[in-house]
Amino acid sequence: MVVRDIMTTEVVSVQETDTLLDAAMIFARSTLRHLPVLRDQKVVGIITQRDLQSYAPGLLSGVTSEQYQKVMETTSIARVMARNLHTVKPDQPVIEAVELLFSQRIGCLPVVENEELAGIVTTTDMLGLMARLLKENKLAGAEKLGPS
Repeated sequence: MVVRDIMTTEVVSVQETDTLLDAAMIFARSTLRHLPVLRDQKVVGIITQRDLQSYAPGLLSGVTSEQYQKVMETTSIARVMARNLHTVKPDQPVIEAVELLFSQRIGCLPVVENEELAGIVTTTDMLGLMARLLKENKLAGAEKLGPS
């Protein structure tokens, strides 16, 4: 099995010049937790919901709502995103993606083909694969689980 078999291809991404407010709005309106950051079509980073929460000033820190809004509207994603990026290719074995997610303790891997974003693999994708494999092989009580 290769990464292409399990990756999500409908990927929401942001440009590095977008603002924290842009990312916050995407996170608020979806169940996403990771956004690949692009420079045109090339993946240059990742911003997570946690990154955003860590960087944004807390309303309890004494900043006014106007100051908070200004930070969110004027800070580019490039300033906050993680740049030490691990990626995989669509034709890589899934086990290599699993090992990277586990060993690096990360939640997602952008899938890159010809230097462009082709998809994303998350820990949620891996859990879905694990559930499917357990059911198919009738392992660990998985036969009691509902459809996936």
